Amino acid sequence: MNGNTQQAHSSLAVQGPRIYVACLAAYNNGCLHGQWISADQDAEAIRSEISAMLKTSPIDEAEEWAIHDYEGFEGAEIAEYASIESVAKLAVFVNKRGALGSKLLQHFCGNLKEAENAFDNYAGSYSSLADYARDLIEETTEIPERLANYIDFDAIARDMELGGEVFTIELGFEETHVFWSH
Repeated sequence: MNGNTQQAHSSLAVQGPRIYVACLAAYNNGCLHGQWISADQDAEAIRSEISAMLKTSPIDEAEEWAIHDYEGFEGAEIAEYASIESVAKLAVFVNKRGALGSKLLQHFCGNLKEAENAFDNYAGSYSSLADYARDLIEETTEIPERLANYIDFDAIARDMELGGEVFTIELGFEETHVFWSH
């Protein structure tokens, strides 16, 4: 790779979670003024960057802002007027948990606390819930060899899920993450 190609390629590199904060005074006067701000820092640092952006606004004494865009949150949604504290906490969570964390947030309807707590009951990643059921039963029960072929692990997995004992998050082909519900 030559220097120019490498430089162009590195500018396309994926960055951490960030938000685009716009000055509303400028926006309401037909002028776009804002800045991309890294969200994976503490709330006070984000507020400081917002304040600096507002000070450079083409509109004197601008003080209102809104989040007009965001990226790097693995599909988690950010509201236009989300609190900076919630954005910073979400960025830390997404950095730590990635796409699985984002899917958990969707599962818990955006409740970050519940998504964080779900990892206390994380059983692991399996090719399917039936494979998890097989592993669990083989680890906890001595199955006579002559009966092993008669056990329906798909049915056991289905019962576990329908009975509310577990829930799953699928991230891709044969990538099923299993969580105990209690």
